[in-house]
Amino acid sequence: MRDSSDIMADQNATADKVEGVSDLQLQEEDFVDPWNVVSTSATGIDYDKLIKRFGSQKIDDALIDRIEKATGKPAHHLLRRGIFFSHRDMGTILDLYEQKKPFYLYTGRGPSSDAMHLGHLIPFLFTKWLQETFDVPLVVQLTDDEKFLWKDLTIEQAHKMAIENTKDIIAIGFDVNKTFIFSDLDYIGQCPEFYRNMCRVQKLVTFNQVKGCFGFGDSDCIGKISFPAIQASPSFSGSFPLIFNKKTDIPCLIPCAIDQDPYFRMTRDVAPRMNCRKPALLHSSFFPALQGAQTKMSASDPNSSIFLTDTDKQIKTKVNKYAFSGGGTTTEEHRAKGGNCDVDVSYQYLTFFLEDDERLAQIKKDYSSGELLTGYLKKELIEILQKLVGEHRTKRATVTEEIVQQFMTPRKLNFDY
Repeated sequence: MRDSSDIMADQNATADKVEGVSDLQLQEEDFVDPWNVVSTSATGIDYDKLIKRFGSQKIDDALIDRIEKATGKPAHHLLRRGIFFSHRDMGTILDLYEQKKPFYLYTGRGPSSDAMHLGHLIPFLFTKWLQETFDVPLVVQLTDDEKFLWKDLTIEQAHKMAIENTKDIIAIGFDVNKTFIFSDLDYIGQCPEFYRNMCRVQKLVTFNQVKGCFGFGDSDCIGKISFPAIQASPSFSGSFPLIFNKKTDIPCLIPCAIDQDPYFRMTRDVAPRMNCRKPALLHSSFFPALQGAQTKMSASDPNSSIFLTDTDKQIKTKVNKYAFSGGGTTTEEHRAKGGNCDVDVSYQYLTFFLEDDERLAQIKKDYSSGELLTGYLKKELIEILQKLVGEHRTKRATVTEEIVQQFMTPRKLNFDY
């Protein structure tokens, strides 16, 4: 992977060829691509600037109100709090839902470790809510091929990580009758329709375009250059003939972190030329590393993340030792000046996992005023995370190889098309 200045220069050179990218890229202090997230600000990425840069739309109160009206259910707290903050064509998806027309969900996971961390949970927790709220099928892509191409892994290691990550995904509580989870290394060879869509995408995207989107260089292997077509292909219902009864026009909604948007700007660019529907997207902000919001968590750095396999003791140690504090350097200073919730990692984590809006507002008020000390804030977070991770570990332990096979077997789901 080349450095960010080279990548951004290439992106600018071909930005007009792919939807939603402009010369603003060269002016940004933040850098975001599918593999790197870097900000010079202690508060993290400026998401309003990122929306302008990527050409998406902000999720506003009007859209949230419309979701609640259409579904008859309250919006998820990740929507209410602006953690899912940006979208492409969510209005079109709501039009379909109101007309009782079908759509499906697609999200994914790049397996780079045997265990997922808290940041990986966010899109899946929200996707589960979307599936239950709208009652739609879900496909989950495990890009074990991508990790083989990018990481120092054998194919066998990458595939094993995909299976282990599948257990974590299943433990979140997805319905086996409505969910298909697939490994690229397994499924592409089984499904000619998927491969044909890959080829269609590959033919419509030039090397210059893919360099502009992803910053590939002359020394990158050709597998990397062709990979974006693989991540694009689940956006088209024709890639899943058993699920959709060979229909190629079922629209797709993709909940994902904003760093994955370059893949789908490319996909939306080629979709009309394939006589396919453009996928719609819902973008989440990044889950910060324990050390602060200037970068995202890394599965390769165990101290930047809390993993779903961590023990209660490990969670307590990591939060107390590594979670960046927005509090004063002394108790006296904190009492006098209060804490800064905009940079405090423990508070930021609570915005993701504490569902009680009133309790969260009270914590913010007390911490900002200096009444609540950092140690007590961390204690509250530790208890919430120990409960969340503990329950997940228990559920994961019940996921057998037979259950994994059920989710990963290509089949018709409980929907009629």
